[in-house]
Amino acid sequence: MKLQLKLMIAILSGILLIASGCSNKSGETKKTNQENKAESNANFEIVEAKSFKVKNIRGIGYPGNDNALYLVANDGLKMYSDGKWTKTTTNQHDYIGFQALETGFLSSGHPQKGTDFSDPLGLVQSTDKGKTLKKLALYGKTNFHFIASSFSGNGLYVISEQPNDALSLGVNYSTDNGGTWKKSVFKDFNADSLGMMAVHPNNGAIMAMSTRSGIYYSTDNGNTMKLITDPIMVTALTFIGDSILFSSVENEQILLKTLNPASGDQTRIAFPYLDYDNPITYLTVNPKNTNQMAFTTYKNDLYESIDGGKKWSNLLSGGIKEQE
Repeated sequence: MKLQLKLMIAILSGILLIASGCSNKSGETKKTNQENKAESNANFEIVEAKSFKVKNIRGIGYPGNDNALYLVANDGLKMYSDGKWTKTTTNQHDYIGFQALETGFLSSGHPQKGTDFSDPLGLVQSTDKGKTLKKLALYGKTNFHFIASSFSGNGLYVISEQPNDALSLGVNYSTDNGGTWKKSVFKDFNADSLGMMAVHPNNGAIMAMSTRSGIYYSTDNGNTMKLITDPIMVTALTFIGDSILFSSVENEQILLKTLNPASGDQTRIAFPYLDYDNPITYLTVNPKNTNQMAFTTYKNDLYESIDGGKKWSNLLSGGIKEQE
C-alpha cells in the first residue's frame, strides 16, 4: 500500500475507530441531566484578527444567528465575514466536534486554561459566539470527536468512544437536545469503522456517514443504513438541501461531488487543485444560502465559494492568515 493511501486512511479514521460489530442493538433510551450555563469570569470581546496561525482546524460552519463562517481550532473560535477575520479575546477553547446550528453551535473539547470551565467540556451549546456555553451532556466527563446535528436542532448525533450511564458505544442520537439518548442500531452497516456524520438540515431523522468504503445513508436515525455510493474512500460530507456534498479519493484524485440519495445521481464540482496528500477534511454549506460553501484540508487550507462552487477564494493557506 502506498504511503499516500496510508495517510488517507489515517486522516479518515485516525481520530476514532470503533468496530462496526461492537453495536448495542437494544435501542435503550438513556437520560442525561440538563445543566446551567458555564461562564468565564474573563472579559469576553470579539476583536479583529489581523494575523494568526492555526495548527489544527477542528471544524467549520455557518451558524444561522450570524453572517460569518466559523472556524474552530485548538486555540478557539475564528469568524470570517465581509473579507475580515475576527476572534474572541477569551474562551479560546480547544474545540473539537464542531457543529453549526440555526441558533449558534454545538461543540466539545478542552477549555482554555484559566477559565472556569470543567475539563473535558462534554457536549456544549452556544448561542452567543462562545461567550457562554450551555451544558447538554457529560460535562466534565468526556469529549466527542464526532458530533452532528440538523441545522434546526431537531436531531443530534454523537459517537461515544466508551459506553457510560448516558451513552452506548458507537452512534447515539437525541431528539430533545441531549436530554435523552438512544442507540442507533446501524442495521445493514457493513463498513469496518465509523466516520464523519452529517444530518439533514431540517429532518433530524435523516443522516449520513462517510466511511472508507463509501457513504451510508439513513432515514430512521441510523437504525437502518444503506450504502448509496460505490465502495470509495470518502473523507468529508455535509448536506446541501436534500442532497449530499462530499469529497472522495478515487484513482489518486481528490474529488468534490453532490449526490442525490434517492436517485444516486452525482455531479462533480470544480475546485482548486489539491495534492493527493492534502485531502478535504471538513465541508460546510450555509443552509440559508446553499450557494455559500467552504472546505478545509489536511494541511489546514481553507477555501470558500459564494456562487455554488463556480469560483473559490483561498482564505487560509497552511492555517496562516497574513497581516495585510
